[in-house]
Amino acid sequence: MKPSHSRFVELRRLRYHVREWGSAGAPKLVLLHGWMDVSASFQFVVDELERDWHVLAPDWRGYGLTAWTSADCYWFPDYLADLDFLLDALAPGEVVRIVGHSMGGNVALMYAGIRPARVASVVNLEGFGLKGTTPDMAPERYARWIDELKEPASLRDYGSLGEVAERLRRNNPRLAPEAAMFLAAHWSQPTPDGRYRIAGDPAHRIVNPVLYRLDEIEACWARIAAPVLWVQAEHTDAHRWAGGQDEIDRRRRFVPNVQQATVAGAGHMLHHDQPRAVAELIERFFGPA
Repeated sequence: MKPSHSRFVELRRLRYHVREWGSAGAPKLVLLHGWMDVSASFQFVVDELERDWHVLAPDWRGYGLTAWTSADCYWFPDYLADLDFLLDALAPGEVVRIVGHSMGGNVALMYAGIRPARVASVVNLEGFGLKGTTPDMAPERYARWIDELKEPASLRDYGSLGEVAERLRRNNPRLAPEAAMFLAAHWSQPTPDGRYRIAGDPAHRIVNPVLYRLDEIEACWARIAAPVLWVQAEHTDAHRWAGGQDEIDRRRRFVPNVQQATVAGAGHMLHHDQPRAVAELIERFFGPA
């Protein structure tokens, strides 16, 4: 495996962890992980990159080695602000290439429309958004959010790294045992009593009180100036979050300069299932560094 090292930066009152691969003088490549994941999730794709890149992969707030927020829940707009502050700290004044998976892909696309001058190009790995909502859903959503705040969320722990790896393979049967063990060491952290807990704040499971306003998302996408590669896995289940394949196809048309690709033999965790194919798509799309 290509070696990585950790960098910690203070931003927005949080100690943020950024995993880095490659040499500092190489072209920058920003990798954004998904919900309940960590930056080390991209190790297998980085291993398959042929060119020299300076890869920067943050752990989002409340994940991995980044600090948990002092608030009692998490808000999606914070990821957008965190990314902007991170780029100010790590790539000041630079226009960057971004790859985002799932939630990270959603952040990347929105950010590319909010800050079009900061983004050179985007590879969106299965970040197609959630089902649209309507205003009449707000009362029930707010009530649910308040109820969940009164009963703090929790995540189960595990007796060994092997149990964590087994959990990962249940979630994704395509994951090889050795890959699962590598991920388990980053996806979990030891507890004082010798067990392992997920490396994420349980508060991520509390429902967001703000409805997913699709018209606002599409307005952001419509302002993207950078070319976008929209990547879907052959065996995706992202349609259950977005509302069906026809809806995913409809949303893609809101992105002005978009190309589409499909990764064969992969599910939603396509960067684990087919890392070489994903790496090839990334480097082919971004072109010469």
